[in-house]
Order: sequence, then structure tokens, then C-alpha cells
Amino acid sequence: MMNTKVYKAVHDLAEQLMDAANKNDRKRFELLFLKLKTLCEENENTSKDHPVQWETLADFTEELEEAITTYEKALEKSIAINNKDHMSSVAYSMATLQIELGQKDEAIKNLKDAKVSANKISDKELKAEIHDLLESLTEEEG
Repeated sequence: MMNTKVYKAVHDLAEQLMDAANKNDRKRFELLFLKLKTLCEENENTSKDHPVQWETLADFTEELEEAITTYEKALEKSIAINNKDHMSSVAYSMATLQIELGQKDEAIKNLKDAKVSANKISDKELKAEIHDLLESLTEEEG
């Protein structure tokens, strides 16, 4: 279970980051991003560590390679606590970036993993997105 205070802090920072991004407020975005990154690093490997903070950090990471690395960390932490919702969403997000970078095989692997985890989740929309993206990538091959 995630620490409530940490969850609230991450959630608030995510909202503020969205706001800064929408207003093209670069300086504020970078300050907030740094705040979120620091929070993640301070909580890492403590009882407050949770995949949601790393997933959120990755969502706002603009450098694709760095975002993928952060999603990988979120995925490891999701697997460690066997959280199927995060396992599915993180692997899906990671795959979308890998497609952008032309890493098709890695994307397919992540989507296949995401599909397996998604069997156990209630988010039908995410299940459908995973399915459709995987279909579109594997159809290109055949």
C-alpha cells in the first residue's frame, strides 16, 4: 500500500507539472520536475517507495531514453509488489516510447508482458489499447 502523504505529494506535483506544461512555463516545469525527482530518489528503497512515483516521473521525463530507464525502474518496483495495474500501464507507456525510438522488438515484448498483466486488471480501456497496439505492430511483421 502506498504512503498517503507520498501519494498526495506525487499527485499534486503531477497536477502542477501538467499546468506548467500547458502554460509553457519552462522554468516552473523544470523546478517541479526536480522536486518530483528528488522525492523519488529520497523515497527509493524505503517503506515509502512505490512504482507510482517512478511512473509519474517517467511520464514527465522529456528525454525518451531517460524516460524508458525510469519506466524500467517503475516496472521492477511494480513486479516486486505484484501490482498488475502498474505492471500493465508502465509496460504500455514504455512500449509507446520504444516505438518512437524504433525499438520495435522491445516494444512488442513489453506489450506482450503488459497483455499478460492486464488479464488481471479492471481497466478495460487500457486492456484495449495494449491489445490494439500489439496487433498493429505484429500485423506489420506478418
